Amino acid sequence: MLQIEHLSATVGGKTILKGITLAVNAGEIHAIMGPNGAGKSTLGYVLGGRPGYEVTGGSVSFDGQDLLSKEPHARAAAGLFLGFQYPVEIPGVSNVQFLREALNAQRRARGEEPLSGGEFLRLAREKAALLRMDMEMLKRPVNVGFSGGEKKRAEMVQMGILDPRFAVLDETDSGLDIDALRIVGEGINAIMRKPDKGVLLITHYQRLLDYVKPDRVHVLAHGRIVKSGGPELALLLEEQGYEAVAA
Repeated sequence: MLQIEHLSATVGGKTILKGITLAVNAGEIHAIMGPNGAGKSTLGYVLGGRPGYEVTGGSVSFDGQDLLSKEPHARAAAGLFLGFQYPVEIPGVSNVQFLREALNAQRRARGEEPLSGGEFLRLAREKAALLRMDMEMLKRPVNVGFSGGEKKRAEMVQMGILDPRFAVLDETDSGLDIDALRIVGEGINAIMRKPDKGVLLITHYQRLLDYVKPDRVHVLAHGRIVKSGGPELALLLEEQGYEAVAA
């Protein structure tokens, strides 16, 4: 589904990714773990097409198409979702307005009819309930005045509404308390754990993986995948730290 081959990238002239090769099949959830500065967020931004991140080598295919040749909006329309470590605030734009425009833009790009206001609100209520978020929160400006946990739950509601085929989630567990962590984990499973979808879950800690059981775990260090394994690898990292594996 997602095939990364020898991917290298620079940011501000500094080489961050140094030949990453990784494949995620449909129906799989893969976790990327690693120390600070390893290149985890850079990998997510490169896949999402963020400006300023220059690919210097390798390739990425998504459903057999060249992902790197597409503009960010075309990647989203093709079914790619990027969840941010630090979701941004957008004053003056309500979540409902933002999400309806985003969803209908994607539907038009795929040749589908846009949803009416009533159809969209029914969908939004369904997905908000899944993340135990009050619809009144979605009427507020995007992330303005939200706590860290509320931002992450709102982002998962966004993912549920857009219904991507593949999600790259960058430290979705950051800023979550125990209850919010469980709710977000259950939301990821409900939305993305399906035979035709895939997830690349970037995280520092085992705790989210207690709820979102990965099929594979990869350790990213010094811009490279230095070790891959099953879920037990995350437990080993929790016990021994990154130095024991990434040295």
